[in-house]
This record gives sequence, structure tokens and C-alpha cells, in this order.
Amino acid sequence: MSAPSGFSINFSGQCIIVTGGNRGIGYAFTRALAASGANVAVIYRNHPTALKDVGEVSKEFPGVKIKAYQCDVSDTEVVTRVVNQINEDFAIPEKKTTPITGLIANAGVSVVKPALELTHEDFKKIYDVNVFGVFNIARAVAKLWQDNKTKGSIVINSSMSSQIINKAKDASPLTQVFYNSSKAAVSNLTKGLAAEWAKDGIRVNALSPGYVKTAQTAGMDKGMRDYQAGQLPLGRFAEPDEMTGQALLLLSDHASYMTGGEYFIDGGQLIY
Repeated sequence: MSAPSGFSINFSGQCIIVTGGNRGIGYAFTRALAASGANVAVIYRNHPTALKDVGEVSKEFPGVKIKAYQCDVSDTEVVTRVVNQINEDFAIPEKKTTPITGLIANAGVSVVKPALELTHEDFKKIYDVNVFGVFNIARAVAKLWQDNKTKGSIVINSSMSSQIINKAKDASPLTQVFYNSSKAAVSNLTKGLAAEWAKDGIRVNALSPGYVKTAQTAGMDKGMRDYQAGQLPLGRFAEPDEMTGQALLLLSDHASYMTGGEYFIDGGQLIY
């Protein structure tokens, strides 16, 4: 009796880039891609344990190639150089096309302050990474695909915060207006890039998580976390790996007719 051959996702022989792939949700993306057979290029900025963390994934999935690259995604020249280096490092000799088939633009930062205390430096810190950095890496990869006349898929990690102002407690907002507005910007950026690059066979979609258990959210006040979880229909924060299924789907050929969309994995937050 033959084995069932239903729905499956297999990225064997493909290289997928994950920015911020050494921590939090990004780390879950890296592991999920490796488990699906992908070779993974992890881009990180300066975290001291990045190489160790990526090395742990390599040990867990010895059948795939995983390599970390230090890069500030807001630096256009460095981004272009790193993408070209990844293209060389993961090249398959018998294939003339680029090995890179997908990108998860995941890097993101926040500053929590009342609006009257925010500075231009705070703005630059958030928008340089969350918006321009996303654009930078997406542009570099899209240019590579256009030059090689190959198709590809980009998943931009936005947030449900693109649609709402998060609450810290009843009638009290979480004071991060630059973060929320940056996610709204990047969600619309997704649509613009999808519209421009569709003719080249490049799909661009946004994944928008809700509240997720990460090192960042673990540092939040417990009372606020409990309040936020209590407002959700599913009643809890997500595990990072609960974000991965939609991302892998969007990167795969199963999503060949999906572009310009924003997909919310938010425990039902936006129901209300």
C-alpha cells in the first residue's frame, strides 16, 4: 500500500533568507524552514548569541545548510553585499539560477514611551528597521530575482498592531505610536511591492502576529500580559511556532495565487 501523498511543503534544495532569524518568532521561522528541508540564511544585527543559536538549529537539522550573516538591514550597501554573498554561498553548481527562492523579512524593534516624550532618534530607530530595513532587504532580493528572471516569494512580518492601538489595561493604550504606525506602513508597503513586482512572478504578502510569547513580551509587566491575554477569544499568548504555518504556506507553491494579502494570526483579537 502506497504512502499517502496529500498536502505537504518541501523546500529541499531551496535557500530562504530570514532576517532576525536568530530570536523569537524569527527563530521559530528558521527551525520550521529547516524542518521542511530548506537551506536557511539567517541575517542578524548584533545579538551576542546569534551564532550559537543558529548553530543549535544546524545541529538539530544536519541535513540542511544554515548560515548566519551579520547585517544592519537599514544599510543599503551592506544589505546588497550580504544578499549577493548568500547567493554565492548557497549556489548549487549544476543550477545556473539563484538558489534563493524566498525571504521572510522579520526584523523589528519598538520603543515604548508616551507620545510627548518620543524623539526623532526614536523615530529613526523604529522606522529604519521596521520600514526601511524591510524595504531594503525585499528590494535587494527582488532585484536578484529580476536579474536572474526567476520567481520568488516574500513574507513580511507585520503585526496586528498595523490595525489597532494595543491596550495595556482598560481604556489605557500601550504607548508605542511609532511602532504601531510603522507596522501600518509596512502592511501597506506589502501591497505596493506586490503590485509592482507581480509581473515578475514575485509574490509579496504580510504575516501579522498577535501577542506571542517571546523574550521581549516576557519582559512586560505580568499584569499587562494577563490583561491582554484575557481580551483574546483564545485567551492566551501564542507560542512562536504557531506563527510558522502561514509563513511556510505563503513561501510555497501552494500559495501561487496569493499576493498583496495580510494574514492575521492573532488569537481572534480583531474579531472585536
